[in-house]
Amino acid sequence: MGSGKTVIAALLAQKIGFEVKDLDALIEKREQLSVGEVFARKGEIYFRKIEHLLLKELMASNEQFVLSLGGGTPCYANNHELLNGNGVISIYLKANIDTLFDRLVPSKSQRPLLAEKSDEDLKEFIAKHLFERSYFYNKASQVIVVDAKSPETIVSEIGQLLV
Repeated sequence: MGSGKTVIAALLAQKIGFEVKDLDALIEKREQLSVGEVFARKGEIYFRKIEHLLLKELMASNEQFVLSLGGGTPCYANNHELLNGNGVISIYLKANIDTLFDRLVPSKSQRPLLAEKSDEDLKEFIAKHLFERSYFYNKASQVIVVDAKSPETIVSEIGQLLV
């Protein structure tokens, strides 16, 4: 959350002429509920099952696309292995705690997981999630550090990896 996945995916897809897909948006469309509502009404286990099934469907297709994932996607149901399959380039947009904090504070009220957190609690939340998820994130085939970089610079760096 806050690394720029959605923005970078859209810009990259535009640059290379691929369709962009957002896994959370696809889940919302299939379930006819927001991600927050799926979590609240059906629970995280149900959400992770649907997320995994959709990811498997996408990875099995012959389409070429740029896919933006939720921050937890690589960490469940061995999804990190799907993200390193044949013909898949997975990219971890790596940001440090301060970068994520600075990006998330202004949009805190629009993010249900963050809305009620104090600034101190938010930093702890970010640090905890990065620590818990770093093993899976670092399994990506490529790592791009995004701290102090514009979206255009990040997309340019990714573009260089794809040639």
